[in-house]
Amino acid sequence: MNYYEHYPQYVTVAEKRAKAEKRIKQLRKKNPDLRPVILQGRALARTWWGKAWNKNLESYADYSNRIGRGRSYVRHLAVVDLQIAPGKVTALVQGSRGKPYEVLISIAKMKQQNWQTIKKECQSRLSSLPDLLAGKFPKGLQEIFMIQGKGLFPTPTEIAFDCSCPDWASMCKHIAAALYGVGVRLDEDPALFFTLRQAALNDLVSQAVQGKTASILGEDTAKGSKVIADDKLADLFGIEMDDFGSATPTKGQAKRRKPATKKTTKSMKTAAQDGLQGHPTATALVVHCIAGSKGGLSIKDLQQATGFPAGKLYGILARLKQTGRVKNPAHGIYCRI
Repeated sequence: MNYYEHYPQYVTVAEKRAKAEKRIKQLRKKNPDLRPVILQGRALARTWWGKAWNKNLESYADYSNRIGRGRSYVRHLAVVDLQIAPGKVTALVQGSRGKPYEVLISIAKMKQQNWQTIKKECQSRLSSLPDLLAGKFPKGLQEIFMIQGKGLFPTPTEIAFDCSCPDWASMCKHIAAALYGVGVRLDEDPALFFTLRQAALNDLVSQAVQGKTASILGEDTAKGSKVIADDKLADLFGIEMDDFGSATPTKGQAKRRKPATKKTTKSMKTAAQDGLQGHPTATALVVHCIAGSKGGLSIKDLQQATGFPAGKLYGILARLKQTGRVKNPAHGIYCRI
């Protein structure tokens, strides 16, 4: 009698990934919007937001002993689709059977009392939207964001989940993999965290800007001036003060910029470099790149085209979305409206 006949056959990492890649191609034929979770390297998270998401989950005793079951699944490309919407995460996780298991994770809306406290703390410590999304803010603010039950991140009581697999465990490995997959998504687009928690990202920045602006105006008024120079605002808040039409043109300056000419015979990078005359602002350059693309651009595309870091691009794109000039047809993709 073979004592090992009842044990499942060993499958190598390469075989698991090959199986997952094949399944992704099959699913994409029916669903072009499929978004698999793909790690960049071996680390489960690279940015502050992705790491903080995982650290929060692992800090709770209810999760710490079970969530680790999902790490290998994420690394083996088993999360073949993961979508984030307000208060909800849906995922397809490839298991041992042919059809992926369906995972649903519900996240409660952030408590209003906690949100008001965090906004107040950001008023004196947060400098700009790019810094926030890039995770570049004082350690004290990071600690406030991570306070269990009072910070930005959800507690186990605020998380509910379900999986279509037959596993009796309350947190199966497919759910655990999806939870780690959220951290990967936050690496790609940190703003999705605020979508998931149903909290207005701009509230934190506007609160900070309003408080600092009032302070600066107070200083300038004491000196006899009530006008803040654009370059001063840009330095303090990371804001591009360019073509929003609020500034009065100086003598000899054109009242309106000529629209950028779309380059159809040059590469995106070349067009970004020479498609605009003179010295274009960062915002104008980003708009020009997006306008010259057919299906939209990702952050990585824009980094290559403009040479700007991801944090700066997130700030520019957030303002363009707020002013109705750019939209998200899919997660992480930006195009002109």
